[in-house]
Amino acid sequence: AFKAAVLIQQWYRRHVARLEMRRRCTWRIFQSIEYSCEQDQIKLHNFFSYLMDQFTPSSSKERDFISRMFISGESYKEAELEKYCDYESIEVPDSYTGPHLSFPLLPDHATALLEAFQQKQQLHARYVLNLLHETRKHLKQLPNISHVSTCYSEEITVCGDLHGQLDDLFLIFYKNGLPSPSKSYVFNGDFVDRGKQSLEILVILFTFLLIYPKEVHLNRGNHEDHMVNLRYGFTKEVMQKYKVHGKKILRMFQNVFCWLPLATLIDQKVLIIHGGISDTTDLDMLEKIQRNRFVSVLRLKKRKESSGKPQIHAINGESESGTDAAPRLSLQPQSAPAPSTANRREFSRWLRQTVQEQIDTCRRLVDISESEPEELTYSSMVSLKDADESCWTCQEEWKQVLDILWSDPMPQEGCRENKVRGGGCYFGPDVTEQFLEKYSLQFLIRSHECKQEGYEFCHSRKVLTIFSASNYYEIGSNRGAYVKLGPDLIPHFVQYQANKTAHLLTMTQRQGFLVALFAKISRVEESAFRALREKLFAHTSALISAFKSYDRDNTGKITLSNWATAVESVLRLGLPWRMLRPQLVRSAEHGMLEYKSWLDDLAMEQRSQEHIQSSLLEVIYRNRSNLETIFRIIDRDHSGLISFEEFQQTWKLFSSHMNIELTDDGINDLVRSIDFNKDGNIDFNEFLEAFRLVRQCP
Repeated sequence: AFKAAVLIQQWYRRHVARLEMRRRCTWRIFQSIEYSCEQDQIKLHNFFSYLMDQFTPSSSKERDFISRMFISGESYKEAELEKYCDYESIEVPDSYTGPHLSFPLLPDHATALLEAFQQKQQLHARYVLNLLHETRKHLKQLPNISHVSTCYSEEITVCGDLHGQLDDLFLIFYKNGLPSPSKSYVFNGDFVDRGKQSLEILVILFTFLLIYPKEVHLNRGNHEDHMVNLRYGFTKEVMQKYKVHGKKILRMFQNVFCWLPLATLIDQKVLIIHGGISDTTDLDMLEKIQRNRFVSVLRLKKRKESSGKPQIHAINGESESGTDAAPRLSLQPQSAPAPSTANRREFSRWLRQTVQEQIDTCRRLVDISESEPEELTYSSMVSLKDADESCWTCQEEWKQVLDILWSDPMPQEGCRENKVRGGGCYFGPDVTEQFLEKYSLQFLIRSHECKQEGYEFCHSRKVLTIFSASNYYEIGSNRGAYVKLGPDLIPHFVQYQANKTAHLLTMTQRQGFLVALFAKISRVEESAFRALREKLFAHTSALISAFKSYDRDNTGKITLSNWATAVESVLRLGLPWRMLRPQLVRSAEHGMLEYKSWLDDLAMEQRSQEHIQSSLLEVIYRNRSNLETIFRIIDRDHSGLISFEEFQQTWKLFSSHMNIELTDDGINDLVRSIDFNKDGNIDFNEFLEAFRLVRQCP
């Protein structure tokens, strides 16, 4: 009996170890794909910024239209914003059965909202706009770094990313209690995107913020950014829920986001920021900057409205005297005189050469070597002829905000660029130690990264990551957590999983722990590998080229080791491909893989529900997310439709970059051909279909 017990114990431990290994591999897949998508978003945004900075409008009307379409409403002045989002002009019909709000808000209003949202009711647009109006007024009075003390409450609860998962917020309040004079909360950003109830979360948090302004504190996250919202769902969610007043609500949210504080400091000892720090993070500078200038942290607003703005010149070198003058930034040394704009091809060639000369000049002046061209985009530069101290100060302030919202800790020493996300930096334990010592802090609390257990310490327990969205990647993928701090500042964690299925699995564990654990891991694992196979299929063409480089004799076969190396060289996800191979490669004789057959099998999986050729499907899989983001950028009014004018002006932007000569009549013919149902607008399906048809052309 004793030997049998030992054997069972050994078997059990081996099996649990295998399950843990599979769980960690699954986690790596989810996280790598997530960060890859964030990197794509920043690359896409940089691309549009590059086009914007080099585009030469032919008239003031065209210039204004492009600016309205690609730049957010940061130019809205106070009076204009109030007039545009006039909530008082919106009537609430008698048929409305949802919650009603009146200001100043009371705790009963918050309770009514919680009950209404639990019953899937929707708050009327008038009340949403009124709430945003009052929230904005309150946030404008707050400092960049909120100061909180445990002297006024028994403990302070810190919550991490919620990402539109309302059930997690409900569970936090159920376990920990609602905000009150004796129950303080700090919500550390990323309230929106990915989940389906971002708007409800914001309404609840803003309501409690107005009721208990001294007990509820909100930090800005990297997803409180209108450019990020275009890709990850919040923009779409608002427009779907408020079809009539959605544009006004979105505009107000954009403005409210830029007024959110950047950090919270507890007892002058614990700093709470969303992302992290860098070796140049300066709390004194963060305290003083005008945070509302950064409507989108992804784009630095370069053109100054003050008297110190860069001098603008016309393309032909003369001063700008008329409204139709085409501006460009004047940089030294001066380029060759511009050719006549009548010859579009020669003019475009000259423009590209001029831009490259200007970028080279920028590199020389700021002492950046040619080995780093990808790190310096034209969109990140200002006119260096007039690059006075104020210009560089603005850029440094922007970097300060970018770093605290986008950065991640790393185990290695030092501080380096965060190429995995595409923004912010990686900071090591030495950077943390120096920062804490400089400002006499005990430790940092940050969010920004999903953790399997909902929280994680690093840097000798000097950096704490807290993540509050459970089941983030898939049901059962991770726990959520929040942390409570008392006067002793010792963290106490509470973990949870909000999904009902997860609770059922927990009950099942009493009867069969391994069965439940295996079922949960298998479900999450299958979801991860499905996403990974889609990623592989989307890069079929590049994979074939990589495989052929190892198949010098054209046998159609490569070793499994070369397969792993080639896949990583194409996808660059940093995954343990040799460990993942059994789940991705079903058959391989004598350690050799027939890669064309493997890719055909991969294509069959993705093509099972599609009836278009594999090469086209591959392109759409690879580009759909970017295409959808581009569509939403062009769709300036978020109506779900691109007007002919929006498309025409966007095409001019692209054609200027790609050196495509097309007359206005040609653009009109193009846009009419894409409008398949002839309703005078282009919807997303027509946009995708046009893309597919273009790819079919030889």
